[in-house]
Amino acid sequence: MTIEERLLPLQSAFRHEKEMPDALYMTQPMGGGRVRTYTWRQAMDEARRMAAYFKAQGFEPGSRIAILSKNCAEFVITELAIWMAGHVTVALFPTLDAKTVSYILDHSGASMIFVGKLDVWDDMKPGVPEDLPRVAYTLAPPNDYKKWADCLAESEPVVGEPLRDGDDTAMIIYTSGSTGQPKGVEITFNNLGFTNQGIAKVFNIGTGDRLLSYLPLAHSFERMAVENVSIYSACQLFFAESLNTFVQDLQRARPTMFISVPRLWLKFQLGVFKKMPPKKLKTFLKIPILSSIVKKKIRKGLGLDATRYAISGSAPIPPDLVQWYRDIGLELLEGYGMTENIAFSHCNQPGRTRVGYVGHPFPGVEHKIDDNGEILVRSPATMKGYYKNPEATKEAITEDGWLRTGDRGEIDEQGRLRITGRVKELFKTSKGKYVAPVPLENDINADPHIELSCVFGSGYPQPCAVVQLGEDLRPKVSDPSVRAEVTAALTELREKINAEVPVYERLQFIAVATKDEWLIENGYLTPTMKIKRSVLEEAYGPMLDTWYAAKEPVIWEE
Repeated sequence: MTIEERLLPLQSAFRHEKEMPDALYMTQPMGGGRVRTYTWRQAMDEARRMAAYFKAQGFEPGSRIAILSKNCAEFVITELAIWMAGHVTVALFPTLDAKTVSYILDHSGASMIFVGKLDVWDDMKPGVPEDLPRVAYTLAPPNDYKKWADCLAESEPVVGEPLRDGDDTAMIIYTSGSTGQPKGVEITFNNLGFTNQGIAKVFNIGTGDRLLSYLPLAHSFERMAVENVSIYSACQLFFAESLNTFVQDLQRARPTMFISVPRLWLKFQLGVFKKMPPKKLKTFLKIPILSSIVKKKIRKGLGLDATRYAISGSAPIPPDLVQWYRDIGLELLEGYGMTENIAFSHCNQPGRTRVGYVGHPFPGVEHKIDDNGEILVRSPATMKGYYKNPEATKEAITEDGWLRTGDRGEIDEQGRLRITGRVKELFKTSKGKYVAPVPLENDINADPHIELSCVFGSGYPQPCAVVQLGEDLRPKVSDPSVRAEVTAALTELREKINAEVPVYERLQFIAVATKDEWLIENGYLTPTMKIKRSVLEEAYGPMLDTWYAAKEPVIWEE
């Protein structure tokens, strides 16, 4: 499929600069309740100046320019400038360790790095080569690097409309490393143009819409569905300041399309339960007069009262959680995609949803199930390939263009897709039965006591689960009465799940992790908050023999 030139990102940005120069584009919190706003004219002026700064450095065409920062307006402006100057963006997650930072900068051959707002810069800094040129964003930690404002001041803006070929690499997105060493996924301008067109068509996104950017822009999901959609559709883009101000950030933006990940949708729900217990809320929702008032109050409290589309992606979400949001009047739509197709594959659409399914393919996307149950997809969103890794590219993409997702799935009679687990995550019990952990984890994560879970059991008679309790609950379990209450609830949960699954999938026990919190920082979670199964298996594997021998339905890590 040929993408029309006017649909590519740079062409879209130049069009908005020309046709709506004074329209508000981005709103950036600056701390202390202050914000800075950017019109299209202002954003593009800074992008043109930074593009001129790149040209003055004498980099070879197609050089890789790295960005290490939390989400901010300067990130978006830098990306536009990199493209104008003929280069390629390499964005790093702002929570990586120094070893991974070093690997990505070395593997990509980065010529420069932009350093922005970071919580753990001192831990990451050793991974940046001493001789790599650095530019500091306005909100960067204290440093002696070249300043963003100085680069702009000394550069005259690039003139005209410098364009890029659709087949040029626009960005290299490094995978989050949930299955090993990060791989560099080459995304072209044609890939971006195709996804932008598809998102705008399905969700009718335009200049009146508002988006909040807070999931890492280094991830394909946020890069496609928020940053690039804003460039294509000229909708307003807001940024979050911090976790502490997140509710205020949401209420400032009042997003019309809001995208999040399952862990955060669960946190929002638990925040509501903290103010109104589930039983009380359920009662109110059954009373006709109160129901609509309560629903509106909850959505407004979350900052989602103007939201037309609420989307969850990046990891499976429990069907019960999707239903809960629908019960409060927010049709939560689950999406599915991979870094390798810039997160553009499937999504539920209003009126065509089925809870537990990730929906129909986006326009222009084909799908099928291989003989081994693996989901294959094919579309113009598929990556150019893995950077410097032709062998891995050949393994991932068939000769006729099908992308191997590594996920198992089923397609219903209406063409909607259901994810049933990862091909490589299937494990065999000692009884010779194969178990897919993800569906069991979805059932477990639907319980309000639990934030995350991981199902194990390879080589044991039955599977088991290790869980992390909800954030508010964890500090309270030292109280014997609270622990007893949680034990009873998890015992009931285990019995409920075991009554609904085949005999060979019944959980022998649920173990509660109490020592280590599962965090991005300690490597238990990826930067997009998915569990790192191999890390958890290594951490809890040595305890399994003892736990299985205990023959208790609920076990507490001691």
